[in-house]
Amino acid sequence: MAEDIWGQRWRSADSEIARKYMETAVKKKSLVCLAADRNTMQGLVNLVNEVGPYIAALKTHVDLVDDWTEGAWSDFCDLANDAGLMIFEDRKFADIGKITEKQMGGIYDIKSWSDLVTAHLISGPDIVDGIQSAWSKESRAGGVLLLAQMSSRGNLLNEDYTNEVVSLGKGHDGVFGFIGNGSSAHEIESLRNLVGEAKMIWTPGINLKEGDGSMGQRYGNPRDAVLAGSDCIIVGSGIHNADNPAEEAKKYAEMSYSALLEREG
Repeated sequence: MAEDIWGQRWRSADSEIARKYMETAVKKKSLVCLAADRNTMQGLVNLVNEVGPYIAALKTHVDLVDDWTEGAWSDFCDLANDAGLMIFEDRKFADIGKITEKQMGGIYDIKSWSDLVTAHLISGPDIVDGIQSAWSKESRAGGVLLLAQMSSRGNLLNEDYTNEVVSLGKGHDGVFGFIGNGSSAHEIESLRNLVGEAKMIWTPGINLKEGDGSMGQRYGNPRDAVLAGSDCIIVGSGIHNADNPAEEAKKYAEMSYSALLEREG
């Protein structure tokens, strides 16, 4: 079923975790990753219970949670897994491989519960090896999303940097895919042309209310992003700030999945 829907992306996928995501997206009929930016454990639990049926993944920032405890976080991860969600810790690692491997442990023990993490490639490709080594020691499969573009105003990820990140990341088995600029369909399309079919592109900066947001954020349309080559739209305020978050999440799910069917059909 997933192969029929995803077509060449499925056939070209070079990682177990990429196919897991594609299967999840088809099962949920959603390409939505919700930015779960809540600062209490109960807020996160409420979020999963409310919108879980309409999303494929949760983007977490574990260090934002004021009342975090190991036990409460474990229960939350179990809840997310039971809801059929992948857990994506938006850590944006940027250190050398050896240090990053250690950062996957520590008090939050990210390696034990995350399916995906983000990383900058500024320190070199060994950062991916460090992250994958941490997962391997847990006998878990995970995927690294490299930041190739950003949706915020004034970011320093220029075209040369994007090209270098894609060039290095395309050939690394530990790279699940790339973060693209969801506020610009043109930039997503250019990134897809560079990336080819074997890697995922996930895009933040998605909102039905297109344009500039607060503190430098910019937003693009979900349908346009998927048609341009995005495989997952990362949505935050567009769902959080809605009068009915569940209904809004359902709307994003339907729009993103129909765009996938249109793109691959």
